[in-house]
Amino acid sequence: MLEKLSILYELQLIDNQLDELEELRGDLPAAVNDLKFQINAIEEQIETKEAEKKSSLSKRKQNDEDVDRMKANLKKFKSQLYQVRNNKEYDALTKEIDHSEEQITKLEAESSALEDLVQKLKKEINEVEPQLDTLSKDLKEKETELKQIIKANEREEARLKDKRDKVAAKVRKPDYNTYSRIRKALGGKAVVTIIRAACSGCHNVVPPQRQLEIKSSKRLFSCESCGRILVSPDVAAEVEKKIKF
Repeated sequence: MLEKLSILYELQLIDNQLDELEELRGDLPAAVNDLKFQINAIEEQIETKEAEKKSSLSKRKQNDEDVDRMKANLKKFKSQLYQVRNNKEYDALTKEIDHSEEQITKLEAESSALEDLVQKLKKEINEVEPQLDTLSKDLKEKETELKQIIKANEREEARLKDKRDKVAAKVRKPDYNTYSRIRKALGGKAVVTIIRAACSGCHNVVPPQRQLEIKSSKRLFSCESCGRILVSPDVAAEVEKKIKF
């Protein structure tokens, strides 16, 4: 049991070192992810507006071609009015003329609305593009800063992770699962010692009888207040003396 407690405490000390390296990065990882999310959202917005603009321009071009064709037909119909031989032909031509004029008016109104939409989309795209440039610049700066921090500590981090893997391999799976669960729930510290008769994790007093039991190192004991695994100061001191960072 003494060896088990020593290994768990050693694992905690290594994780403390890794946590400190992680803290050096501050909020940069979160900031980088947030900027990437914002940039992706704006890029998707611009892509959608560009597609809508392209579709509107294509539709307007088609309308213009249809209007030109109808105006040519309209001119032909009007010239044929002077060549009709009866009322039936006259009525048929005037019906075609009215229909063509109606369609031309409709298409020209639609083209005008499409032009307004195209100008609106252009304005909206022009308004967000500077924001995209600013965010991209911020992202580049933060990524550079983060890479510099990671590079400065990558050798030390790799060494600690290698050491951690070797120590973690010695821990029984149920104990490792318990350790990981407490670490996740309580902000990183799962195994702590007793300092001035109190749990060094939550600073609540550990009863004298429980201190004696922990000192015996005969089984795992948890803090009655926070649930962290407690090891005696003697075990902690021995591990700290042995381990080299």
